[in-house]
Amino acid sequence: MPAPAPADRPVVVGLDGSRESRAAAEWAAREALALGVPLRLTHVWEPIPEPFMKNPPLGVETQRHWSERVPREAAEGLRLRHPGLDITVELLSGRPAEALTGAADGAALLVLGSRGLSGVGGFMVGSVGHAVVARARRPVVLVRAGQQAADEHEDDPAGISSAATPYRPVVLGLDTASPDPATIGFAFSAAARRGTALRVVHGWNPAPYTAYAVALDPAFHGSLAQEAAEGLAGLLSPWRERYPQVEVVAEALYGTPGDHLVDASHRASLVVVGRRVRRGPLGTRIGPVTHTVLHHSTAPVAVVPHD
Repeated sequence: MPAPAPADRPVVVGLDGSRESRAAAEWAAREALALGVPLRLTHVWEPIPEPFMKNPPLGVETQRHWSERVPREAAEGLRLRHPGLDITVELLSGRPAEALTGAADGAALLVLGSRGLSGVGGFMVGSVGHAVVARARRPVVLVRAGQQAADEHEDDPAGISSAATPYRPVVLGLDTASPDPATIGFAFSAAARRGTALRVVHGWNPAPYTAYAVALDPAFHGSLAQEAAEGLAGLLSPWRERYPQVEVVAEALYGTPGDHLVDASHRASLVVVGRRVRRGPLGTRIGPVTHTVLHHSTAPVAVVPHD
């Protein structure tokens, strides 16, 4: 489990000038203000391969100038829109995935942009985003291109999105078989900062050897459902006491967890999922539930790593 972040750790956002990274920077600025910490805009400059160093290709200086200009101009705009926020710019050299993963180590959380899927809700998580999420030791938040502050709030009485209305609930995907305190705490804290409810979703399926009996016996299905609900309620009980200001809606739902979380994302301000740190012969990877949520959630997604 990652150690708790010191109070002065910044929110770090990877910025490359794209539409999705600009949306991520706006989200990160709002979150940094809510946390009371600085915001750091991080741009990664990929060095010229050594064979080209003696005769660098045309446009290298232009690219270098652009790499410096993008975060500088983004910082100027963010300072105008978020007065009082401490904003710094960081230029790094190296492979983007490696540099951003390293930048996350010193952060309260790392925020990245992700392209929206054309025509349907959800994300298109690129190779850099996948690599960072799979390797980072701090929470990583993915923000979809086009995401705006109003999207995280309830509609006003006229049915129009507005940042002046209350936040939509924070959704937490929870596996009761291996609950992680860091992931649960992240979700409760996020809900408390937003003054909104926490919707906890646990997807359950019967063991393979009982699946046939569940299909034929509604009473047996009901007993398993009640057992799942009671287990979820018991797990959340100490957290309710720790965060009495947070309304908790707990749901133990039969079926695939990822599908339930994607459905819940349509009415969420943030979706929080855990990622078990796995190191094997094929390297690190993202679990199937987190993978589904990352690609199909319509709300920003926070991925919290844990042992």
